[in-house]
Formats: sequence, C-alpha cells, structure tokens
Amino acid sequence: MIQIKESLKKYGKKQMICGILGTCIALVLTGFLVDRRMERVEAKMAETQETLAGEVFRFHVLANSDSEEDQNVKLKVRDAVLQYMKEDMSQESAEMDVEHTRQWAREHLKEIEAVADRVIRDEGYSYQAQAEVTSCYFPDKKYGDILFPEGEYEALRVKLGRASGHNWWCVLYPNLCFTNATCAVVDDEGKQKLKSALSAEEYEMVTATTDFKIKWFFFGDDDEEP
Repeated sequence: MIQIKESLKKYGKKQMICGILGTCIALVLTGFLVDRRMERVEAKMAETQETLAGEVFRFHVLANSDSEEDQNVKLKVRDAVLQYMKEDMSQESAEMDVEHTRQWAREHLKEIEAVADRVIRDEGYSYQAQAEVTSCYFPDKKYGDILFPEGEYEALRVKLGRASGHNWWCVLYPNLCFTNATCAVVDDEGKQKLKSALSAEEYEMVTATTDFKIKWFFFGDDDEEP
C-alpha cells in the first residue's frame, strides 16, 4: 500500500512537472507567434507609410527660437505663406497633384522666402527665412480623425533665423492646410481629396489606425513568405 501511494505521488509530481513544462512551452510558442505577427503588422505599417509618403507633400515651419515672440512670428509666417500659396496655386488648381505641388514649391522658393521675410521685418526682427524642398522626419501627427504615421516625408520647409524653436507642420497635398486655421480637423472636402489620392488600404490606415493594426494582426497576409 505504501509503495502504491509513493508511486501515485511520484506519478502526480511527474504530471505536475509535465503540465508546467507544457504550459511554459505553450507560452514561449505563443510569445514567438505574437512577436512574428507584430513584426508583420509593423512591416505592413512601414510599407504603407512609405507608399503614403509618395502621395502627400507636407509643409514645415521652424521658429527662430522658443520665445513667445518668435513663436508668434512663426504662426504669422505660416499664415502669410499659406495665403500666398493658396492664391497663386488656385490658378493651377485643376492640374495640381502631388508632383505638380512639389514642382510648384521648388519653383517658388524665392517668393516664399520673400513673403516670410516681409512678415519678419514687419514684426521688427532682422533674421531671415530660408525655404527648401527636402525630406524630413515627422512624428505621428493627427488631424481630427486623420493620422499620418511617423516617417520620412518630402516637405516644403521654411526655416526662420536659427530655426531652433518648436516647429509647425501640415499637409500641403492633399491641401489639408487650407481646411482649418489651426489644422486641428479635416473637413469632408479635405477627406475626399485625401481619399482620392490614396488607395483604399492607405486611407483605412490613416483613418482607422488601431482597427487597421488589429485587422492585420488577426487577418493579415498569411501567404506572405516568412
């Protein structure tokens, strides 16, 4: 009887050890699968961001410093440059797509600098503006329910003086900069222009990022090569 009890006890220990080992193995495998799936999700997000970057053109203004005065100048320069662009580009609006917008910016850098310099002088400062079309890194930026993921985007960048202060940015094409004075929201017209410039998947990504990630986590491309 004692031997039977000892055998059962040993058997119970073995079962417990096997159960623990099985649980550990299952957790490791689950963690591995989750990591692999998240890698695919992040890779898809990065791929979509790169495609998105080719379809939009952004606007970036860097203030001379973080002083209240220089930050105010930055906003006034923003308004003046956007107004100039809106008026001048409206003459070619029928032809404007992302490439035409980029080309227009490259051809009007001197005029944009002149607009910015005039604002700076009117505000009583002597530093100057420098405009360029360049590739810039942007963090995540949300305009109402529209999210542009972090990454490299081509932009019209206007640097004021030392350009060491907080910056401001928006999207020139599709022309979301013109839909709201603070660019806090995107109206229906702006959304429609964005939708027409992007694929259905890209548009889903920028309007429903969380749902997009969840969908790709569970229902992503299972046929993709590992």
